[in-house]
Amino acid sequence: MASLNVGNLGEYLREQRRNAQLSLRQLADAAGVSNPYLSQIERGLRKPSADILQQLAKALRISAETLYVQAGILDEKDRDELETRAVILADPSINERQKQVLLQIYESFRKENATESAAEDAPGADSGSAGSEAPPSH
Repeated sequence: MASLNVGNLGEYLREQRRNAQLSLRQLADAAGVSNPYLSQIERGLRKPSADILQQLAKALRISAETLYVQAGILDEKDRDELETRAVILADPSINERQKQVLLQIYESFRKENATESAAEDAPGADSGSAGSEAPPSH
């Protein structure tokens, strides 16, 4: 039996399906895939596309990004950012405008921190900004 190195994904999917108390057939129907195809995914014989993973995640009510990490499509760092965005977008207690503003703020903080991190890693870099905090010389 030739595995495509997606055994971890298959095992994870099977565990999530069982936790959701769904049969293989029920999950296949809910995700819009065939029963044999889902069985092959769970056994590590098939590597599903990102679209199929998204359908499975929706049917299981779990994060698609989590399945992308399991499948090797995303790394952990990317998943954390995408999950944060997904949580903000899914929050029913804030309106669409507020969600967009919050995402813009989140992205600005990420960019700011990435810039600071890059500056700190540069040889001879000062942790402050380019001399703006130095006292005036008299």
